[in-house]
Amino acid sequence: MRVFVTGASGGIGSAVVQELVAHGHEVVGLARSESSERKVVDAGGTPLRGSLGDLEVLTAAATHADGVIHLAFSNDFADLERSIAEEGLAMDTIGTALVGTDKPFVIVSGTTAVEGRSSTEQDPLITAGPVGGRGINAQRILDLASQGVRTSTVRLPRSVHERYVAYGFAGILIAAAQRSGVSAYVGDGSQRWPAVHRRDAAALFRIMLERGEPGTAVNAVADEGDTMLSLASAIGEQLGLPVRQVPAETFGPLGAIFSVDQPASSVWTRETFGWEPTHPSLLADIAAGDYPGA
Repeated sequence: MRVFVTGASGGIGSAVVQELVAHGHEVVGLARSESSERKVVDAGGTPLRGSLGDLEVLTAAATHADGVIHLAFSNDFADLERSIAEEGLAMDTIGTALVGTDKPFVIVSGTTAVEGRSSTEQDPLITAGPVGGRGINAQRILDLASQGVRTSTVRLPRSVHERYVAYGFAGILIAAAQRSGVSAYVGDGSQRWPAVHRRDAAALFRIMLERGEPGTAVNAVADEGDTMLSLASAIGEQLGLPVRQVPAETFGPLGAIFSVDQPASSVWTRETFGWEPTHPSLLADIAAGDYPGA
């Protein structure tokens, strides 16, 4: 397939591009700068200069592709509303270009939280709270399944990781510890975060592009839930720092999310699509060290 990928130069996107190319697909990756273009080329794709705000570029690229994977997000935590609105408009633009084509449109969303148990693929997306707008955006795209688009969403956990490259939300804990000299956790630290290695996540994006059913949600979860205290303890041990409880506000707008117990299961995803994570766990990557500098 000729696949258009937004966010192709990002931490997850570059792994997705490499995965697609390794399995015989041709990739056109959206790139908003020269450095992003180089990353797309290095991953094996062909760069297309543009950003999420370039709606005509998005329309043309989606029209000429055999399928689309959307991964781009500005990650501006100081103005989440703007970032979410930009993402929603970009996804709607791509979706409109694909209506009636039966082409695959794979998007990214997040695992959800259900009180008292691990969330599953059948649980509804989160549509309230600081990042609830992203769930609303994702559901709107999934609903295009009734209009001739083979939509699916890969729900990523809070920590998508690979040693030295990225650690997701755990990376925020690492950076905070490097800056403050304390490896911090919120509450009693018993709240659990699911995780997945970014190479395993990339494989699931490819699988959904190739075989995903319209309107399907899958959980890219390898580790069902590591406690925040276990993550902070592993970071503290690796950096030689004390481990301490801090108020949720220490982490700004993310503090409220950090406080939530949010384990997630991928049993249905594995059984239905044959996806099986094979790369190191988050705790193994943290214990290995080699963290990027703060």
